Amino acid sequence: MKYGPLIWRSLVRRKTRAVFTVLSILVAFLLFGVLAALNTAFTAGVELAGNDRLVVTHKVSIIQMLPDSYTARLEATAGVVDVLHETYFGGIYQKPSNFFMQCPVVPGRLLRLYPEYRLPEDQRRAWLTDRTCAIAGRQTADRFGWKVGDRIPIQATIWTKRDGGRSWEFNLCGIYDADQGVDTTQFFFNYDYFDESRSFWQGQVGWYVIRIGDPADAAALARRIDEQFANSPAETKTATEKAFVQAFARQIGDIGLIIRVIVTAVFFTILLVAANTMAQSVRERTSELAVLKTLGYSDGLVLALVMAESCAMAVSGGAAGLGLAWLLTRAGDPTGGLFPAWFLSRADLARGGFLALALGLVAGVVPALQAMRLRIVDALRRA
Repeated sequence: MKYGPLIWRSLVRRKTRAVFTVLSILVAFLLFGVLAALNTAFTAGVELAGNDRLVVTHKVSIIQMLPDSYTARLEATAGVVDVLHETYFGGIYQKPSNFFMQCPVVPGRLLRLYPEYRLPEDQRRAWLTDRTCAIAGRQTADRFGWKVGDRIPIQATIWTKRDGGRSWEFNLCGIYDADQGVDTTQFFFNYDYFDESRSFWQGQVGWYVIRIGDPADAAALARRIDEQFANSPAETKTATEKAFVQAFARQIGDIGLIIRVIVTAVFFTILLVAANTMAQSVRERTSELAVLKTLGYSDGLVLALVMAESCAMAVSGGAAGLGLAWLLTRAGDPTGGLFPAWFLSRADLARGGFLALALGLVAGVVPALQAMRLRIVDALRRA
């Protein structure tokens, strides 16, 4: 770059000031990256939810049970392609802090409803044939060092066994993988084994997930399902999987709005810091800018040099902050399993890069205009 050395010398004219300005920008973009990963953790399930899946829960609350006899009635409903029921198990592995989602399901139905769960064929066959078999997501298996063939004991907090015991043991016959953003923290086991072994509420399930033939018919089909079970002992509430996951996430609050407010406040502060730095730099170099104009540098070129200096500072700090945030998020979920999707997406990286460039442009525009409008005579008189 022809003017690169000149821009570099301007940047390092006041090394301490430049370093601290870049570090402040770095911290801002590090915060942006971590908060973007947090937002992804809360919303990834919403974005990845199937458009052709509906969730049927009890009308009163998701903790209220539904009869498993609803399976046949749902399958007979026009527009329904497949049906799966799930139940929250809520067990503990080794100690209470080792939390992860456990659900008894009908194995074949789960694999049909969620084709995004990838399971090797031999493990698939084992899970379909062994009633005491379970499969775990890759993230949970890696977290606890599990491997296929291990015997996994889960201590029940809700579902005691017929003999009064609370220890449920499963053969880990499979570990499923999925694309980035898909939940690989869950633990699934055979519903028939669970239903026969539990001490109460046989024949009751937590909720249903159904696949429909036409996503465009989702709203109408949801109404028909709820009308079908109206005035029954267990009335239902049906919604798209996306709406269900979104409502569940928003029980904590509007995370996206909270993050946007924090990021806006931080970036406004950093904008003031960067703009002040550039303004000081231009004021200190008044005589140098006059000399450049005397040597034939046009007003437009002087403006471009100051803008390039501002953008170089913002982009270098932004790139370093985003890079550090990417490394931190690649280290894995800091909560140990609370967030199934914890990563800095390419879209957020691109958004961060755009923000860094925008920060440089906005911070440098006023000082650059001042430098462009500077008259040689006035500048030399001040010197």
